[in-house]
Amino acid sequence: MTNAHNERDGSGAESPSRTARLRTTHDAADVVAAALRPDNTDSIRMTVEGDTLVTDIERETTGGLQSTVDDTVVNLTVADAVIDTVTNNI
Repeated sequence: MTNAHNERDGSGAESPSRTARLRTTHDAADVVAAALRPDNTDSIRMTVEGDTLVTDIERETTGGLQSTVDDTVVNLTVADAVIDTVTNNI
């Protein structure tokens, strides 16, 4: 257990975590998930539901959550583009 200060009241209580869920649709959601998994940290969990990739992100701070969501969206976009390029040029 950490002794982080609560951002709202300055007490020694732990701050509640911030969470985001991204639901993205892909032609090959399992391939996109496999491409991104090596970059995932402990704060990121991905599950594939058919053609939908569900990405759950949990961070301690709002800024950290925003950064992780931004990075994940960029990575999803790049993975999709690479898969699309490979698929259409084989």
